[in-house]
Amino acid sequence: MATALIYHPIYLRHDTPPHHPERPSRVQAILRKLQKTRLIDRLKVVEPDVRHASIENLCLVHSKDYIAHIEEACRTCEKTHFFKFDPDTFVSQDSYKAGLFAVAGALTAIDIVFNKDVDNAFCLVRPPGHHARKSQAMGFCLFNNVAIGARYLQNKHNIKRILIIDWDVHHGNGTEEIFYEDPGVYYISLHQYPHYPGTGAKSDIGKGEGKGFNLNIPMPPGSGDKEYLDAFNNIIEPIADDFKPEFILISAGFDGHRDDPLSSINLTEIGFKKMTELVKEIGERYSKGRIVSVLEGGYNLFALGDSVNVHLEALI
Repeated sequence: MATALIYHPIYLRHDTPPHHPERPSRVQAILRKLQKTRLIDRLKVVEPDVRHASIENLCLVHSKDYIAHIEEACRTCEKTHFFKFDPDTFVSQDSYKAGLFAVAGALTAIDIVFNKDVDNAFCLVRPPGHHARKSQAMGFCLFNNVAIGARYLQNKHNIKRILIIDWDVHHGNGTEEIFYEDPGVYYISLHQYPHYPGTGAKSDIGKGEGKGFNLNIPMPPGSGDKEYLDAFNNIIEPIADDFKPEFILISAGFDGHRDDPLSSINLTEIGFKKMTELVKEIGERYSKGRIVSVLEGGYNLFALGDSVNVHLEALI
C-alpha cells in the first residue's frame, strides 16, 4: 500500500496574469521539492481518470449554466488571453480543461482510496476550489473540487458521514454554503478571521437538518502552531469522535504559513505535519484510514513546497 500523488501537466496550463499569486509555478515548486527530497519516489503517482472529467460530475454541485459560462469564458481567451470574473479570479484558454481535470483528480483519488489501491492520496491540482459557489467563480476558484468529491462519495459510494477539514487560511465559503443544510457532511474550517472572503463566523453552524454540522473556528491574526493544534485537540477531535466519519477530505491550503504573503497566520511546517498526523489518527479510528487531501492555497513558493513535503511525509 502507498500514498498516491494525483497529478497531470494540464494543471500548468491554467494561466493567470503576471504577478498573480495563484500561478503555475506553485505546482512546479511542489514537484521540485518532492524531487529534491526524493519523497516522490515513495509515492504512487497517478494521473486523473479522464472519465471523471464530465459535466455529470460537475453537476453534482454546479449548475449547467455556470459550467457553460466557464467554458465560454475560456473560449473567448483565444483572442483576449484572459477573462476576468472578479478582481481576483481569471481564466485563460486552457483553464476550463484544467478545472475539469482538477475535479477528475479529486474523484480519481477518492476511487483508488475507496477501492484500497492506496492508503490515502494528495491531489496536486489547480485551479483550487473551496471558494467556488454553485454558480459563481471567486477567490481564484472555478469548480469546487472537494465539494464535488463529497457529493460523489454520497452518490457513487453511498458514504453517509463525510468529514471535511479545511485549514486554508481563507474561509471556504463555497463549501460551507453547499453543505449548510446537509447533516451527512460535517464541514470544519480553521481560518484567519476577519479576512477574505469575510465569511466564516463562529455563529454559522448550519441550517435545518444540517444545523450543528458546520463548524467555523476563526483564528485571530498572529495565531500559529500552538493555537491550531489546541483547536485540533480540544475541538476537532472530540467532534470527530462523536461524528465518526466514514471518509475524510482535507481542503489543504498552506497559505497559513508564516511566510505566506496573503495572510497573517504563523503556522510552520511542523504545524502542518502535526495537523496531518492528527487527521490520520482520526482516519485510522473511524474511516479505515480513508483520507483524500486536495491542494487549495499557498503562495510563497518555498513555504508551499516545504509544507506539502511534510504533509505528504505524514500521510505516508
